[in-house]
Amino acid sequence: MRSVPEVAAAQRRWAKVARRAVRAGVEPERVFALAYAVVARWWDQALHWEREAVWPRRLHQVAGGNAGTELERWRIVGRDSAVFPEVVAVADALLDPAMAELAWTDSGAGRPRPLPADGAFCRRLGERAGRGWLGPLAATDYGSPLTSWMGAVIRIRRGAGGPPGYGNDPWWLRQEHQPATMAGQLRVLSKERSAPGSGTTWRSTVPAEQRALITSLVNDAEEQLTQLRGAQYGKTADAAQQLLGNLGHAATLIEQAARETAAAALAAGMALEDLARWARLPAEALAAHHNGRPGKSSEQVPGGRQVCTDRHPQGTTSSPRTRDQNP
Repeated sequence: MRSVPEVAAAQRRWAKVARRAVRAGVEPERVFALAYAVVARWWDQALHWEREAVWPRRLHQVAGGNAGTELERWRIVGRDSAVFPEVVAVADALLDPAMAELAWTDSGAGRPRPLPADGAFCRRLGERAGRGWLGPLAATDYGSPLTSWMGAVIRIRRGAGGPPGYGNDPWWLRQEHQPATMAGQLRVLSKERSAPGSGTTWRSTVPAEQRALITSLVNDAEEQLTQLRGAQYGKTADAAQQLLGNLGHAATLIEQAARETAAAALAAGMALEDLARWARLPAEALAAHHNGRPGKSSEQVPGGRQVCTDRHPQGTTSSPRTRDQNP
């Protein structure tokens, strides 16, 4: 950590944030756990972030200067150290009543509206995390621990109840939002490396950025369907519009996830005929999608930056989708 002074500085700041949590009537451990889940999710998504430059540099510093050929392992063992400053910044922001007020304003306050992709809350949160460009990416990451926190804050202000099975405690961290542990990730990595031959496991043959894209598509589709709980009420036109709109979005996302999955499996050596049968899609369409994808010949580091054979960072990857969504 001697080469990463911002981590030690964040540790000193955390004591102040913890005291602030106590004054707000919240256990500091719960605040930290939620902020950690938010930032750990960003860490996984950063493989797609063209403008992310902090985490790649910091990870190499944690690794002693260069993660080298052990990049995937260092992304696991170095994650908690690399993201710690942002965790403290996010925890401090979520405890700030002014930030909760921004979330309330973004939701339309007394006149509910979908949360905008350019909302003031996520824009300000990105700035406090040292990334002024992060706002739209965080705002459109539906189904995340951050949007769950925002939804709870907004529902409390409106005096509304939470979704079935969920309360209105902003600091309650759902099980599905808890980040994968270092030990669990290392076990998976060890299993992949010890498997005989190449291409024997999904994670060993499909690049991390492509796996992250598939996961993001599935999560977004799930969020679209979750929004339909209780949608079959009210005026016929309103119910039909919401049902058809969300179902259409979900169908598009699921089809894209299926194509990305088939393309990844095809690149790993699976037979095109088998994939077409499993995906229930024409073989010609899968082949065209696969052939239209850009080549990936270099390793990925956090933030979507690549490491080529000479181990110097260069290049970027794709940018995420955006769309409006109800809180």
